[in-house]
Amino acid sequence: MHKLPQIIQGGMGIAVSSSSLAKAVSKRGELGVVSGTAIDSVLIRRLQDGDIEGELRRAMASFPDQNFVLEVTNRYFRDGGKAHDESYLEAAKLSLNPSEFDSKLIVLANFVEVWLAKEDHQGLIGVNLLEKIQLATLPAIYGSLLAGVDYVLMGAGIPSEIPRALRELSRHQKSELKVDVDGATHEYKSRFDPQIVFGANEITISKPKFLAIISSHALSAYLNRDEVTRPDGFVVEGPTAGGHNAPPRGSTPVGPDGQSQFSEKDMADISKVASTGLPFWLAGSYSTPEKLQQAKQLGATGIQVGTIFALASESGLTTQLRAELLEKLALDELVVKTDPKASSTGFPFKLVELESTLSNPINYEKRIRVCDLGYLRTPFERDGKRIGYRCPGEPENTFVFKNGKAEDAKNIKCLCNGLMADIGLAQIRPGGYTELPMITLGSDLTGSKALLDLYPQGWNADQVLDYLLKV
Repeated sequence: MHKLPQIIQGGMGIAVSSSSLAKAVSKRGELGVVSGTAIDSVLIRRLQDGDIEGELRRAMASFPDQNFVLEVTNRYFRDGGKAHDESYLEAAKLSLNPSEFDSKLIVLANFVEVWLAKEDHQGLIGVNLLEKIQLATLPAIYGSLLAGVDYVLMGAGIPSEIPRALRELSRHQKSELKVDVDGATHEYKSRFDPQIVFGANEITISKPKFLAIISSHALSAYLNRDEVTRPDGFVVEGPTAGGHNAPPRGSTPVGPDGQSQFSEKDMADISKVASTGLPFWLAGSYSTPEKLQQAKQLGATGIQVGTIFALASESGLTTQLRAELLEKLALDELVVKTDPKASSTGFPFKLVELESTLSNPINYEKRIRVCDLGYLRTPFERDGKRIGYRCPGEPENTFVFKNGKAEDAKNIKCLCNGLMADIGLAQIRPGGYTELPMITLGSDLTGSKALLDLYPQGWNADQVLDYLLKV
């Protein structure tokens, strides 16, 4: 039985919580976390860029199904990298009925990311997945299990079926999950059979711990009601956390400044979470040593920390973006807003105002709307028979043609392409247009400012942990 970590490094997508960052945290005895969001696209784009350091191919060499590895390598790897003005080949969009190749690609990509994070040490590694992206969940979990992941973390919904799925997949058994389908007249499920991965049965899997990421004490009570849905612990996120936030529960969800407006109703009752008897970590404005001690006084095992790790040198953010963010921080000009409309999920999203990104209205207007990655598409039922997929971030006419509401598409930004650009994997369109980044951080910058005072040129993961643990 391992000791529970005090610090959980946030699982920031897309690949901002890189394998290098997770490894650095893990080697210090805390929980390093990689993101499984869109990791299949990350893998194949990095292969097309030439896998210059060779780490992807090193990890793939340990994957049990080497025939599939050869197929992926032949399809996507470019020795020396593709031309700078050449578009990336894309992975297939997620669907209820994926091909065997597409499912195995998600398995392989998650295996690679976790394997690299765990390479050459005995520390703990977790993978963060989003309940919202239901169609990728089962193969993503299985790929992580094959690489020996220690924790699975999931939020952005009610992950009540994950404990069962973990039990089944850790035994190489078939598994299925209910899928939310707009306008459904009957139940839909995604299904995954581990037997499609040749040789995987030879790997003995230890079932990882499961942490549900929640924003309310009511959800902790609901998930804790019986062993079928009970996780091994909770991460309790407040509304200042980066990325997506739960929608405000107050009567005025949007304030006069156009931002999502939160109140006391949006704060979980920590004493009620503690009453479940399960370990929990607090997140959102918990980025200082004082906040770590405060969390423990409230009964928490520790804290989950995102923003100060996102700005660390090992994160997946490009060097240029990190430098811009640190410069703005030093000038006290780093502005983080909670945009109720930016995300196609309908959830509020923390957005950093930066001129070089899609948060700049001029850049937003120049972009031609396209939904070619599609991780946040919503399945919907057509005429009680067929399944379609729509995203408010796609061209408005297309979205309305699919019976979407025009007002839902207004001012939506493309998170999939924006977050991919954050890590240097921006798609290049015909004609030369390159997708621009879209940065998210938590709105509480106290810890970031303290670290900048200590390390004016920037910091690494070790220095974050020294700061938080007062080493």
